[in-house]
Amino acid sequence: MTLIIADHNNAELKVSTRNVLQAATTLGEVQILVAGDGCAAVAEQAASLNGVSKVLLAEHPAYAHQLAENLAPLIVEVGASHSHILFSAGTEGKNVAPRVAALLGAPQLSDIIAVESEDTFQRPFYAGNLIATVRVLNAVKVLTVRTTAFDPVADGSSPAPVEVLSASVAADSALSSFVSEQQTESERPELSSASVVISGGRGMGTGESFALLEAVADKLGAAVGASRAAVDAGFVPNDMQVGQTGKIVAPQLDIAVGISGAIQHLAGMKDSKVIVAINKDEEAPIFQVADYGLVADLFEAVPELERAL
Repeated sequence: MTLIIADHNNAELKVSTRNVLQAATTLGEVQILVAGDGCAAVAEQAASLNGVSKVLLAEHPAYAHQLAENLAPLIVEVGASHSHILFSAGTEGKNVAPRVAALLGAPQLSDIIAVESEDTFQRPFYAGNLIATVRVLNAVKVLTVRTTAFDPVADGSSPAPVEVLSASVAADSALSSFVSEQQTESERPELSSASVVISGGRGMGTGESFALLEAVADKLGAAVGASRAAVDAGFVPNDMQVGQTGKIVAPQLDIAVGISGAIQHLAGMKDSKVIVAINKDEEAPIFQVADYGLVADLFEAVPELERAL
């Protein structure tokens, strides 16, 4: 039996949970754990997904902000009777999964992109240039899933039952506490799940130049991203970073503007369905992976593209 740890914000189930569920479809019966505070609506959304046998709901103020120190004992208690515990390879999953694996005395397999059997999986390494096939021998397997490698599942015909848990473990570990958070408010889609992404690199020159990309994004309903070079230069905040050390994206359309195509960036976007590159350097590595390439000055080409749209 497989246990999926749901991604949510206490009000809405994130699309990433649907992708993880797709990865779990060949692993047998699937249950989803929704841990949070005032998140009954999230449990109902999870119960509607196709292929879910049961949703487990754990509500407590200590779970409101997904602190790993509080969630891990709960997941270990619930998941110890399961053969697989799956997380998305996002911020929360990367934070919680290692602690769960350590408490279980099990190895963690990160960022899987394919399921070959119940104990054999594929994962990329060397920035995606090589794919490893890994067999996990432990009774309980702790995995994080690269969500862009799996299509999201649809809703099922009838909802699964929701079981409210009364976990015996202490809900608040007192090892960490939530202080505050700052969220970027945007009407654009979330970068990691957007169907269209336009990203800028060092060639943008300044943070103000990203307004050119935002104008195109507004026309296309796209998310705006950036290369690590642009983030390190202080042009944009790091939550916009696409790449090996940023967010992994695989949209239907990816437009790379002023991005040279360093291997770290390509590792985060080369699975995009269609890649368009705009760069004045015709030798830029980005053109090697692009479906369409335009050798041009971005400060002329991008406004022209926006006017055409």
